[in-house]
Amino acid sequence: MTEDPLERIEREEREKKNNGLKSAMYVLAAVAALLAAALGFLLWQKSGLVHELEDEKADLTQQMVALKSDFDSLSSDYENINSQLDTSREQVALLIEKIQKTEATNRAKIRQYEKELGTLRTIMKSYIVQIDSLNTLNKKLTADAAAARQEAAESRRANEALTQKVDQLSGQVAAGATIKGRGLNLVAYNGSDKPTDRSSRVTYMVATLSLVENEIAERGPVRVYIRVKDPNGNLLTNSSSVEFTAGGETLMASASREVDYEGQEVELSIYLKNVGEFVKGIYSVEAYTSKGLIGRSELMLR
Repeated sequence: MTEDPLERIEREEREKKNNGLKSAMYVLAAVAALLAAALGFLLWQKSGLVHELEDEKADLTQQMVALKSDFDSLSSDYENINSQLDTSREQVALLIEKIQKTEATNRAKIRQYEKELGTLRTIMKSYIVQIDSLNTLNKKLTADAAAARQEAAESRRANEALTQKVDQLSGQVAAGATIKGRGLNLVAYNGSDKPTDRSSRVTYMVATLSLVENEIAERGPVRVYIRVKDPNGNLLTNSSSVEFTAGGETLMASASREVDYEGQEVELSIYLKNVGEFVKGIYSVEAYTSKGLIGRSELMLR
């Protein structure tokens, strides 16, 4: 049976149309598959990026906690630095809190916190340098102070030794400069101005002595005092007797005389009259200057 030409044409057009629809469906299905694959890849890529950002945030947080620990371990003996350290510790603690509250995907904030971390690390290093420098300086100053104290102690000991030596030498010079006496002798005289040893005939006594030559002794007038005691230990005095000071002690003199001393030996006599009757026994005599005792002697009367 022969197919009608019109029907054949319509059939062929229907077939072409069906084939075109199938092709379009295949194309759309392929495009959908590609889009799904691309979307899946993008989701996978985003998931990996988020994980990476979370790791970066965790690492940054760990670094910040470590920095806080480093700040907490820092200390100094200086109030100004301690105050600055307290401020930096507060900044680190605040930054840790900010990091923990910030989403890992907020890369701008995370990068900002990384910069702040670097700044705080630089500040911490400067603190370490300052503290080390100040500790080194403090040790040096402490050592210098100890050396200065040692030097001062040695100087003080040297000065004390020198002062002691000077005092010793001064004492020796003072002792050497003291006028000394020698040859003290007490003689009794009768009314005829002749020496006698009979107590009943004695009318006065004379003490004779010499002031020894001394080139370093003080020149000028020197008063010599005598103290004469009878056999009973009573000091013989008269209206001319005076008090004097010898070596810081106040004494009563039986008689005295002033002479001019120029460093050369001086002989002198001191008279003791108008002291009453003389008795038998041993009379003692002592001679003084204002510096002290310069001689002793005795006289026996019958």
